[in-house]
Amino acid sequence: MLRLTEIKLPLDHDEAAIKAAALKRLKIDASELLNVTIFRRGYDARKRADIHLVYSLDCAVKNEAALLKRFRNEPKITITPDASYKFVTHAPANLPLRPVVIGLGPCGLFAALTLAQMGFKPIVLERGKSVRERTQDTWGLWRKSNLNPESNVQFGEGGAGTFSDGKLWSQIKDPFFLGRKVLEEFVKAGAPAEIMYVSKPHIGTFKLVTMVEIMRATIESLGGEIRFQQKVVGFDIETKRQGEIEERTIRGVVLADGGHIRTDHVVLAIGHSARDTFEQIHAAGVYIEPKPFSIGFRIEHPQSLIDAARFGSSAGNSILGAADYKLVHHASNGRSVYSFCMCPGGTVVAATSEVGRVVTNGMSQYSRNERNANAGIVVGVTPERDYSGHPLAGLAFQRYWEEQAFKAGGENYCAPGQLVGDFIAGRASTKVASVVPSYKPGVKMTDLSSVVPDFAIAAIREALPVFDKQIKGFAMADAVLTGVETRTSSPIRITRRDDDFQSVNTRGLFPAGEGAGYAGGIMSAGVDGIKVAEAVALSIVGDPNISGRHQRVIMDDQASPY
Repeated sequence: MLRLTEIKLPLDHDEAAIKAAALKRLKIDASELLNVTIFRRGYDARKRADIHLVYSLDCAVKNEAALLKRFRNEPKITITPDASYKFVTHAPANLPLRPVVIGLGPCGLFAALTLAQMGFKPIVLERGKSVRERTQDTWGLWRKSNLNPESNVQFGEGGAGTFSDGKLWSQIKDPFFLGRKVLEEFVKAGAPAEIMYVSKPHIGTFKLVTMVEIMRATIESLGGEIRFQQKVVGFDIETKRQGEIEERTIRGVVLADGGHIRTDHVVLAIGHSARDTFEQIHAAGVYIEPKPFSIGFRIEHPQSLIDAARFGSSAGNSILGAADYKLVHHASNGRSVYSFCMCPGGTVVAATSEVGRVVTNGMSQYSRNERNANAGIVVGVTPERDYSGHPLAGLAFQRYWEEQAFKAGGENYCAPGQLVGDFIAGRASTKVASVVPSYKPGVKMTDLSSVVPDFAIAAIREALPVFDKQIKGFAMADAVLTGVETRTSSPIRITRRDDDFQSVNTRGLFPAGEGAGYAGGIMSAGVDGIKVAEAVALSIVGDPNISGRHQRVIMDDQASPY
């Protein structure tokens, strides 16, 4: 199989054009081309008057070796790499203790699925409810201002990614094609087949709900066990001393109902909002360090404005779909402002998990056909500069500003909002204009300067007119800002070793995913879950060093693409 890259075709091309382009690139007759499949399809919209599609194609041909030799100096014609997933090991016949996975978000889901596929029959502990039940509880907050602290946007089967745009791309380096396995498992669970080849695949909340249920059923069919409303409140850690060296090993977990599960292998796949668990982990002596995250607002525009700015006369094209954007500005006060979790044709949602606090996030359905576009406009914060002094200081920082947003919104889980024109001018807003905010249970128009730090206000005020030069209308007076966005990523890292993915000071504990500071979104969390599952499996069978299998993921720790 040969891979052809950078095949450019017009937006309105017919199906035959793909085969014709492959024949032209390879300079062969149609009889020599056995099959063509699309590996990747993206678009180039740098010139709005000349938007075109860009393909990577996999071609089965006659005389492959001869063609490779002929095009040996052509970088756009190569052998198609083997992207099939291969399990690192399989469970022994007599497994002494089952591994435990804490959390059933994207990371925990793929960790449990991979362990189950290798025969390790994991026990999964999820503090929240099943995905259907948590959906009802989440709507309870959005429609009636009733918050269930254990079942909401953050907690429950599917994790925070369930109530998001369902983006399936990331910035991680994936030399072992684990991202391909994530996509394949999603397709098996009912995701559209196009996610295997479009450049920016997404699913949306409604499709994710059904897919998560199917994946759960697969885990259970392979001997795994899912236990809902099972909150871990303690860690059984055995400590031994050999001279000045202290050895700590996980021996089990303690549940809120008083139960205890004996295990030597725990995958800690908690999300970025599991603050009480962070506190328990720290109290148990597990090494934690603070890490950067970001704070800011959600901004809403008419989706039609974004489409026109990005696609010009091609706006509305069914292949292009609803337009997105990615923006960044380095402000004069030394802060970076950037767009985060852009949700085309979506809504702003209430995403708090704690009483008396307001948090915003963005969500889209697969269709992306809501009136507004929304994105986080956030400012980076760092422990050295903004919340030093304790590994968990970032939690207090987040909570303080979420409480300010709760007060400014009327103390009923409505969110504070402000028109962009008023925000830039430094005056309070009293009513909405042409852009109607989508946040439920509601938005109270006010002055947002009290709900984020002064440096963030100054940086965002400076950034919005700059962004307007890149997307005409971005700083339109009627656009709406809603606060506050604080859960961009975990404020801590539960540090693990590079060689076996275990906690740097607690054997048998495998920090994973977004809550542990090693992922940022559905795709990277799923990939990390697979990697950690492999590390657990190799540890159980007596080959704990996984460094030869995987390189350390390098990614932007400031934000998740949810």
